[in-house]
Amino acid sequence: MAMLVEIIISALLVIGGIFGLVGSFGMIKLQDTLQRLHAPTKAATLGVGGVLLASMLYFLLIKGHLSFHELLITLFLFLTAPISGHFIAKAYMARRVRETELPPSGGDYGWAAYNDPPAQPEDDKTA
Repeated sequence: MAMLVEIIISALLVIGGIFGLVGSFGMIKLQDTLQRLHAPTKAATLGVGGVLLASMLYFLLIKGHLSFHELLITLFLFLTAPISGHFIAKAYMARRVRETELPPSGGDYGWAAYNDPPAQPEDDKTA
């Protein structure tokens, strides 16, 4: 039984390490901010989650007591990673909109600047 537990814990550590490596490699190799966003929110989260799960199983099955520290860290990690990824994506998109879609200079910078109907040409009735 102890050998099976050690194999499961070792497998979780290796899987967590592989996901962590893939996440860090993605941060280096991906060019765009939105592409890089997937590396820490997906792969690195799964990597740290695998290591924390292995640690929880070790303390529960080998040492005989449940470690609440790892449980709280896992909960915090899986709650904050999607939120931080969402904020990074919103900031990136807002920055891109500001850089590319500026209204013409000298005009109204509000909603009406984009949605005014085009001016109709006046008919020449002086003839």
